[in-house]
Parts: sequence; structure tokens; C-alpha cells
Amino acid sequence: MSELKGACIVGQSGGPTSVINASVYGVIDTALKNGSITRVLGAEHGIKGVLNDRLFDMSEEDPKELSLLKYTPSSALGSCRYKMADPDVDDTDYRRILEIFKKYDVRYFFYNGGNDSMDTCNKISKYMQKVGYECRVMGVPKTIDNDLYGTDHCPGFASAAKYIATSCMEVYQDARVYDTGMVCIIEIMGRHAGWLAGAAALATAKGAGPDLVYLPEVDFDMDQFLADVERIYKEKGNCMVAVSEGIHYADGSFVSEAKTSATDGFGHAQLGGLAATLADVVKQRTGAKVRGIELSLLQRCGAHLASETDIEESYMSGKAAVENAVAGITDKMVGFERSYEDGKYVCRTRLLNLTDVANTEKKVPLEWINSAHNGVEQPFIDYVLPLIQGEPNLPKEDSLPRFARLKKVLAK
Repeated sequence: MSELKGACIVGQSGGPTSVINASVYGVIDTALKNGSITRVLGAEHGIKGVLNDRLFDMSEEDPKELSLLKYTPSSALGSCRYKMADPDVDDTDYRRILEIFKKYDVRYFFYNGGNDSMDTCNKISKYMQKVGYECRVMGVPKTIDNDLYGTDHCPGFASAAKYIATSCMEVYQDARVYDTGMVCIIEIMGRHAGWLAGAAALATAKGAGPDLVYLPEVDFDMDQFLADVERIYKEKGNCMVAVSEGIHYADGSFVSEAKTSATDGFGHAQLGGLAATLADVVKQRTGAKVRGIELSLLQRCGAHLASETDIEESYMSGKAAVENAVAGITDKMVGFERSYEDGKYVCRTRLLNLTDVANTEKKVPLEWINSAHNGVEQPFIDYVLPLIQGEPNLPKEDSLPRFARLKKVLAK
């Protein structure tokens, strides 16, 4: 394919992670050095920034500040949750995007996000092909939920898993200091996929973690849950439980008290309050001292516990997106595949069709969940452990994190 010269836009969308900026830095750093890309623009708040013509000129940034993106949590360019209509039903947004692309001579579009973001990426890619505007579109994966189809794992998951396992190990110590027992229930993110809740079992594998782990891949039974907790509390005098926020009953209704009428822009239920709900039920049933803990945003922004492996792979995914696009490839998402060479974990990129990835969730294999549905099996542990390895050399200032400070100069 002949060389395509023009500007690129990179945007971020959906829930942030502690390493999402490492991916966007992989895009920006690689694009700024590539002769085929004439200008690198960052979209403010994802696709909304394109629609609103709010684009940052990334060449105006200090290279040293840009390099700090590798260790800066959350979405530095700003995120959004915006569902684009089917272009066959309403093409208003798409015509506006095309107008902006033409204004800045954008020939490359990189979108960094999860399932719904890949849906947006896919729709834009197909629309540009339909109207005959040459623009290479690449999805750059992100999600702590680890539920993107086709990739071995997702950037952001490993660091969140490491945070969860570490936090569980620390809480485990704290929950056993008194001569009276306690039941501790830890609520972990994950609406339909239990990868994060399962990661709490890493702590158990190291001798200081939850006794029980409940994932949304299987139906939740309250009576069985209470029986499990009572049994362990009587045996040990303490009980620690890890629960995914998305656990549900056999009829599909969430155990969480959160109302499904409260949704994000994609119609997903806003979950929360599960730990408090279960803590109340357990207290009424057992009379034990019970504490409910919701890790909430901490598990996705805890850059101080990031995995060095995760950071480097996240950068690699952004870099691969640019290199493949310049080489003539479009309509793909960068994914990961693992192998073992001389017994050592190795990760390489692979390209996946956006159509296949968009809105398809990857769940924990049922054979990795124990028969009692209250824990995970060894293959789950073996899968996650290589991903959390390595301690990044985090930049500090007066012993506090030194995060990137971008000027965010609007493009003209």
C-alpha cells in the first residue's frame, strides 16, 4: 500500500486505569517520530473532543512531561461515555467527524478504550470506508475488567489485579489483630466478568487472602453464601470474602441494592453498595462483627502498585497501533498473545478485527471456577501471576508521585 501522509488523532474513552496513559504515550511518542504522520492531535474527552473540535496539539508538549504519562494514572486527555448512534439510523455525528477529519487532514485515528470504545472505533472505521475517506483506524485496548474479546489480557488489568491482591493481603493482617472475630467483605469491580474479583485469590495463594471468592460468571445463592460464611467463621473465628460487584441471582437481577435505572451512557447499570448490603445480611444472620469494604476507584487508579509488565505492554500496544497503521493496516484492534520461551512468559501483539471485538465480552472460563462456585482454581492463578510482575521506578517529588502536567494547547 502506498504511503499515506496526514495528521492523527488519539482519544481515550471509558473508565480510566493506572496505565491507560502508558498506551496513549505509546501512540503519541511513536507518532511524533514517524514521518508519515504530519501532526499529532489529542482529543479532549474522547470522541466528544472530535465532535466539539477540542483537539490538543501534542507537539506543543514538553517531551519530559509526555514521558511521565507512562507513570500517570487516569486518562490524561480526558475520557467520556458517549454512545454513537447507528450511522444508518442517524449519521449526524459521523458527518461531523468527517468534517473535522478533513479540516485537520486527519488520516489516522487511534482510540484507546474498552468494549464500548471499540464499538465507537468500529463504527467510525466502517463509516469512513463507506464514504470513501481514506483514514486508518486502530483500536488500542484498555480495561481493568479484562473482558475484551480475542486478546489474552488487557492493558490495565494486571495493575488493578496487583492492587487488589496486595490490598487483600494488607486487610487480612488488619482483620486478625483482635481476640474477637470478624467477617470482612471486600467489593471488587466487574459487572459481568469476574477477572478482578478472581485476582483476590492471588492473596489467598500466598497465604493471606479471602476464604471465599464470588464471580458473576455463575449465579449467586444467598443461602449458600451465608452457609459458607458461617462455616468458615466457626472454623477460623474470622472470614474474609471477595465479591464481584456484578454478582447476580439466577433470575439475572443484581445482588447489589443499586437500581438498574441508574446507568451510564451505554445503558449499563451503575453498581455499588454490594459490600454494605452483604455485610448487613451477614451481621443479621451471624451476629458477628462485620466490615464491608468497597475498593471503588482505588483499584483502577492505584499507580503506586502498578505492574511494570503492565506498563511496558501498555506502551507496546500504542506503539504497535501506530506502526501497523502507517504500514497500511486499518480496522483492527491491537491485542496480546502469550507464549512461554524457556519457561519464561513472553507477550506479543496480534491484530483483531474491530467488528469481532466490539461489544463482545470475554469471561472467566467456568473450568477456572471451583465446583462450589466460591473460589478459583490454580489455572486462574497461573494465568494472572506473570502479568503482575515487576516494580516500576516511579518518578517522585518530595516523596510524592510526580505525574505528567500537560499544557493542552488547542490545535488551530
